[in-house]
Amino acid sequence: MQLTFLGGTGTVTGSKFLLTRDSSRVLIDCGLFQGYKQLRLRNWEPLPAALSALDAVVLTHAHLDHSGYLPVLAREGYTGPIYATPATCALAEILLLDSARLQEEQAEHANRHGYSRHSPARPLYTEQDAKRALALLRPVALHQPIMVAQGMELLLRTAGHILGAATVQIKADGQTLVFSGDLGRPQDPIMRAPELIRTADVLLVESTYGDRQHPTESTEQFLAQVINQTLLRHGITLVPSFAVGRAQLLMYYLYKLKRDGLIPDIPVYLNSPMATDATVLYQQFRSEHRMTPAECAAMCRGTHIIRTVDESRRLDQLREPAVIIAASGMATGGRVLHHLKALAPNPRNSILFSGFQAGGTRGADIVAGAHSVRLHGEDVPVRAQVYAMENLSAHADADEIMEWLRGFARPPRQTYVIHGEPHAADTLRRRISIELGWQVYVPEYQETVAIDPVR
Repeated sequence: MQLTFLGGTGTVTGSKFLLTRDSSRVLIDCGLFQGYKQLRLRNWEPLPAALSALDAVVLTHAHLDHSGYLPVLAREGYTGPIYATPATCALAEILLLDSARLQEEQAEHANRHGYSRHSPARPLYTEQDAKRALALLRPVALHQPIMVAQGMELLLRTAGHILGAATVQIKADGQTLVFSGDLGRPQDPIMRAPELIRTADVLLVESTYGDRQHPTESTEQFLAQVINQTLLRHGITLVPSFAVGRAQLLMYYLYKLKRDGLIPDIPVYLNSPMATDATVLYQQFRSEHRMTPAECAAMCRGTHIIRTVDESRRLDQLREPAVIIAASGMATGGRVLHHLKALAPNPRNSILFSGFQAGGTRGADIVAGAHSVRLHGEDVPVRAQVYAMENLSAHADADEIMEWLRGFARPPRQTYVIHGEPHAADTLRRRISIELGWQVYVPEYQETVAIDPVR
């Protein structure tokens, strides 16, 4: 067997891992590259020859850095199955359609206002491409092994992180390969802890936070402090947020802060059609998270849902204190860009980033102290107060990853550290080598390694 790293190396985005056994080919994840331009340009390159004859695709979860390239794959002729948990299938429909519509809208906006360097600007893929990919989704229940290609058996287990997130186990030729996907946190307020795995011959483990620990300060106290300080300035708190997982966690915390009297009963707006649709799924997939039905209902009641473009535009005219949650979480697209244009120049306001900001994104630039940011062809000054709150992350931190790894009954023969910026990946590699004594390696982009038979 061979394993080829077609993404998720040297970056937290673009996850794609190709497993080849004789003539069988299975792709684990099919994500978009995001962040730096040289990474984003990879999305536009011709489909790699290695992906031209796939038997199956398996998704760890629905976030676009793991699923967002599927419409390109389908457009280029892939017609095989895409296996994922039922919740991931449901979320993928929301995310991929939203991604396609957003790209079409951005291309149209760029052409109308003439700020694209390309003439005409075009989307990476269309809504029709997304629908073509979604028709290939095949739900697979957790803990139910199925054959996905000749000689390859798939098993999915809970990974935490977001609804439907799973670790992927592939058994072939008497060997067990495990792909961690994105690991959740053991004490996440909403999501269940990732399941421990006892054995693997080959392990791929994520390293998004492989070089750091999440802050230990109270999330609720920090969030309340930012909102209350902004209130004293009569400002608005803008929270760029990932639509799936993070938006719902923020809604949950804001509901609790109001309930406990830690912030006033100010308006909270959720301005993301995708996040709105995703929130409904928390009721549908009740067994996958810790919230009670009453808590689900209460967090929704406490939030004003913004559905139309006109409603979104009216938010930019707000003059009273409020909290606005809007996608995307790294300010790479979506309705949050319009709010940034309106709110970032005013020092009364606050911009609160609620998760990891990949290098090269607007979010990373703003958190690093950029005095202005490029939005729709304009340089917009950033005078609002900027905060970063990493303890809201849905990713396990370095210590939590190490604790998950200690759950293995015996060391894998080989461990590959993936899905992390270079420093994070190498720091985790060193910890695994020193603390656990495992064989561990950080692969390069497009590198192929042999999976030797067990002797």
